[in-house]
Amino acid sequence: MGIRSFRPYTPGTRQATVSDFADITKSKPEKSLTKFKHSAKGRNNRGVITSRRRGGGHKRLYRQIDFKRNKLNIPAEVIAIEYDPNRNARIALVQYEDGEKRYILAPVGIKVGTTIISGPESPIEVGNALPLSKIPLGETVHNVELKAGKGGQIVRAAGTAAKVMAKEGNYVTIGLPSKEVRMVRKECYATIGQVGNVEARNIKLGKAGRTRHLGRRPQVRGSAMNPCDHPHGGGEGRAPIGRSGPVTPWGKPALGLKTRKKKKQSDKLIVRRRR
Repeated sequence: MGIRSFRPYTPGTRQATVSDFADITKSKPEKSLTKFKHSAKGRNNRGVITSRRRGGGHKRLYRQIDFKRNKLNIPAEVIAIEYDPNRNARIALVQYEDGEKRYILAPVGIKVGTTIISGPESPIEVGNALPLSKIPLGETVHNVELKAGKGGQIVRAAGTAAKVMAKEGNYVTIGLPSKEVRMVRKECYATIGQVGNVEARNIKLGKAGRTRHLGRRPQVRGSAMNPCDHPHGGGEGRAPIGRSGPVTPWGKPALGLKTRKKKKQSDKLIVRRRR
């Protein structure tokens, strides 16, 4: 995958960069693997905004991704690499020997015609899914399960990868992209390789319109509001916050306050915290 830039014919094209989509081999999704996704626009079941700055954006169909990789010991062939509007990673359409089709996250190096397989005895090759106990130390993995059989929950974003670091008893220690080191049950599945579309982090939207296409609405600074709207609001000209630190519109500390529960059950599995 590469990144395209543009000549600065307009202010929007001056900074904007886009993917060249050279890795995409199929433009329309597999109809049987898509479903309508209702856009909540940040509202709850009563229509009240509970998540600000959401709404608008282009209509999307949700692609049903196989995060579980639970079709064991049956080879599948990659028949297409597709774009997914719901994530920054690419997805691969695979067809099993019995004719069933599924979507998986496309790792780096996977191509049309590649054969993949899931199961405890699968070879250590890119795209294959195995229990962590069967993956050798130092191997790069993604789409890692936290609960056996639930499906991959972490290391799914474009360009991310975790590393198998140690094995002891019923747990395997893995190093995550956030630099956190944690233990995961050895029965949990993970997929070999690094998630594709590595250059996704280098894309610049370049203009507000592309942000709106993604369903994000404008953000207004608290200091630009009135005192009745935000604790930072009011004052003459550019006034300081007037507090010991920045706060949310509801007076809770912002920017740096840790929000993780103090006694979370999984704390005992974390060897080293993320930075």
